[in-house]
Amino acid sequence: MRNLRILPIALLIAPVALSAQERLATRTGHISFLSETPMENIVGDNHKVTSVFDATTGAIEFAVLIKAFEFEKALMQEHFNENYMESNTFPKASFKGKVTGVGEDELKKEGTYLISAQGDLTIHGVARPVTIKGTFMVDAAGAVKATSDFTVNAEDHGIKIPGVVRDKIAKEIKVSVKLDYAKM
Repeated sequence: MRNLRILPIALLIAPVALSAQERLATRTGHISFLSETPMENIVGDNHKVTSVFDATTGAIEFAVLIKAFEFEKALMQEHFNENYMESNTFPKASFKGKVTGVGEDELKKEGTYLISAQGDLTIHGVARPVTIKGTFMVDAAGAVKATSDFTVNAEDHGIKIPGVVRDKIAKEIKVSVKLDYAKM
């Protein structure tokens, strides 16, 4: 009987607690990568990145469909999906972690905030702990943009590069992330 009295109170409090969370999201984020070698440069672009950031807790997640990466040459895209990323077996890459350096208070005022995101980066089915540096920029209208540049080693994620093309693919792949967040 006592539990039945608590239920209406909990139902009244729950919306207030949920609305206090400051959540930002995007479905049109951009991730690009560059494999730069003397033999060849390979650039992949993906404009369909999904991300959610909870400013209350600092939790951040993003997901990237591997097949959504676009390349200058169709053959590069085919090799990327079939031979290296095996996108039918490993359809997405993701990051799940926590951001420090920006929170609810900072998102309420204009400025550029240096952040650090610590968590697990999963590519090709292999999760690796990483720390990624970046920025959150809040403009005068309250729009929030997040950016980051970091490197990824393909071998760390079980991506095998055949000896025949080893000189055409960099060991360290440069990754750039740009996210334009909106309130959920």
